[in-house]
Amino acid sequence: MILAGLLAAALSGLTAASYRRDSSRAIERVSTGSQIAETRCGPIEYAVAGEGAPLLVVHGAGGGYDQGLEFGEPLIRSGFRVIAMSRFGYLRTPLPSDASPAVQADAYACLLDALNVTHVALAGVSAGGPSSMQFALRHPERITALVLVVPAAYVPRSDEETPTDTARGPLLFFDTALKSDFLFWAAIKLAPGTATRTILGTPQTVVENAVAAEQARVQQTLDHILPVSLRRQGLLNDAAVVSSLPRFELEKITTPTLVIGAADCLYGTFDGARYTAAHIPGARFVGYPSGGHLLVGHQEAVTSEIVAFLR
Repeated sequence: MILAGLLAAALSGLTAASYRRDSSRAIERVSTGSQIAETRCGPIEYAVAGEGAPLLVVHGAGGGYDQGLEFGEPLIRSGFRVIAMSRFGYLRTPLPSDASPAVQADAYACLLDALNVTHVALAGVSAGGPSSMQFALRHPERITALVLVVPAAYVPRSDEETPTDTARGPLLFFDTALKSDFLFWAAIKLAPGTATRTILGTPQTVVENAVAAEQARVQQTLDHILPVSLRRQGLLNDAAVVSSLPRFELEKITTPTLVIGAADCLYGTFDGARYTAAHIPGARFVGYPSGGHLLVGHQEAVTSEIVAFLR
């Protein structure tokens, strides 16, 4: 009994030390490398990297400017200047009383004004999709190309069908089980497969069969959601937004558009992505049979598709 108690105490101490180390690294990581733009829409956190044509990256749920930079890294290497912001409720960008996709889209225009950028290509990822489409509708004179990657998007359903709630998994996971950074950290360390399915919308078998570099990317995506406490407001707002998406006037989007999806995305974004591409005039749709929400195994192909499209 004494030995068991000593072992339990030692394990507890190791766990606490590991959490403190990882938490400190996470806070340090998001505390550097960004700036605050004081815009007419309020303060917006952002970072800029690379040289070349400007590309505004609109991150997904659980993100921030850091996620935008990570998504944009291969595009930076391909000669684009990536502008990555933290959307409403993420990291150092506050959540206003109205954080709808339309208001978010207007905030992107405010950020571009503050940065003296007149025109951009825009890449909207996951829960960043609705506001990206709204930007193309509300500010068509400022967008040169629109890329939607596994976007949260409207899809029509019959009265008998139950709509796929792309936010249900993350909302349940974050709102009931993960009310603290420690709980989130423990979940991704003790149950990475469950976290991959629930948070990243990607089948565990897809990750297990992927090459080491892709497995590392998946793990980094999970790890870099920490500190989740600084993203919680944005996550809950995204969950509310995407769970009741209306149909946008897709036929009025005149911007050249590329939409990318995966059939086995566990958030059910594939049908919405395909529907969106079918109703935006001239849009191109690229669909993969597998890869999940993170498009595991297709990173080089996705980058090549985006670069070729933007050029």
